[in-house]
Amino acid sequence: MADDASRQYLTLTLGGERFALESSAVSEVLDMLPVTWVPLAPAHLRGVVNLRGNAATVVDARAKLELPDTAKPSCLIIIERDADGEPVTMAALADAVHEVVEIAPTDILPPPDMGLAVPPQFVKGLARIDGDFVMLLDANRLFSLEELAARQRP
Repeated sequence: MADDASRQYLTLTLGGERFALESSAVSEVLDMLPVTWVPLAPAHLRGVVNLRGNAATVVDARAKLELPDTAKPSCLIIIERDADGEPVTMAALADAVHEVVEIAPTDILPPPDMGLAVPPQFVKGLARIDGDFVMLLDANRLFSLEELAARQRP
């Protein structure tokens, strides 16, 4: 894929704010499933869900992005990451999922130095969708495998 080619992004709502994730990071979107609590996990790791017989770690993206808990999550965004050749499945809580949109790299603005509603290290840029700015999330940072591995060590 050429660097100047448009990419698809899944738009979603978290804590009353609109965001987008590059759709290549998303494997599927599911209705909410029962979450099994895991003791001693940090606040943004809510537990695990049974995903076709496998455990998927549930990440509360609202908590990680320091957003208010404004609505009950309605769905899970399933994200597949590669860890040394092994697939790692995570499920991100979302208030709502909207649509998939195409955004050209030339339409992505760098994130501002100040004034973002979330910690800037999780934002790749801003794009205008339907007249409003949407924050493009960095899936690699938001769903950090290093963070999960550190929590799994005894």
